[in-house]
Amino acid sequence: MQTRTAASFVSFFKSFIRPASVLAVLTATLSAPGLAAEEWPDKVAAKYKITFNGIDIGDFRFQSSADAHSYDLAGKASLSLMLGALKWKAETASKGVLAKGDPRPAEFSFTTKENKKNRSVFMSFKNDKVAGRVLKPPSSPSKNTVPLTEEHLKGVLDPLSAIMAMTRGVRSNPCEQKVAIFDGKYRFDLVLSYLRKERIKEAKPSGEPEFGYVCRVRYVPIAGHKSDSKTVRSLAQNDGIEVVLRPIPSANIFIPYQITVPVFAGWAVLKSERVDITTPVRQIALVH
Repeated sequence: MQTRTAASFVSFFKSFIRPASVLAVLTATLSAPGLAAEEWPDKVAAKYKITFNGIDIGDFRFQSSADAHSYDLAGKASLSLMLGALKWKAETASKGVLAKGDPRPAEFSFTTKENKKNRSVFMSFKNDKVAGRVLKPPSSPSKNTVPLTEEHLKGVLDPLSAIMAMTRGVRSNPCEQKVAIFDGKYRFDLVLSYLRKERIKEAKPSGEPEFGYVCRVRYVPIAGHKSDSKTVRSLAQNDGIEVVLRPIPSANIFIPYQITVPVFAGWAVLKSERVDITTPVRQIALVH
């Protein structure tokens, strides 16, 4: 695998799972027994395998907990590419309050270790906008950086809270939505559009619908990035990124079943292996 391939995928993975994607949990009306439309599952734990052209290169794990008023989200990712020459690990966390079921972040953190380089981001939110942020090491904008303004920091979600918002099961079509995201450095939108439906195979029957909505995902850079960045341009022009969102009516959510990213010389895929969901009325195990 060439360096360009590795860099392209790692860059997208950072951008999407800073939305974690997770990189966690997105049909018709999902009015589950015992759950009101604004309620979230008590707990969700998910494990994903990451492959490149069918070769295992890493994994992503996600956990969430929520009650009527607040939520806590956490994710861990690990990638090893080019026979171990490039190793990347990340941990991310977010917590906040729920307003009529919608996430309103209070704090967000994201730390990475790439070979021997450590980086971290911490953000706080207040009154529906970013109130403070700390980058380590500090980042100094270059002359080519698209400047961030105060308006860019209003009405945005951190990446994990964005995934939570995207997976809420109150939409008839989860593919028709746009989410405004700020990860501490970059302001961007994720825009989903409907492509098709597809059947999902289970290793163990769960009783949940065995299909998913296939959505195209567009990465739209807004500010904070370098205007001449080839990586950002490549992401913005990539119209082959897809996410499969599986409806789980009894938990009022959709889960990202699979994310497919075309990169140089192949395909990178993040695919669900197991998702455990706890609601006030039942436990659901999805094994793929």
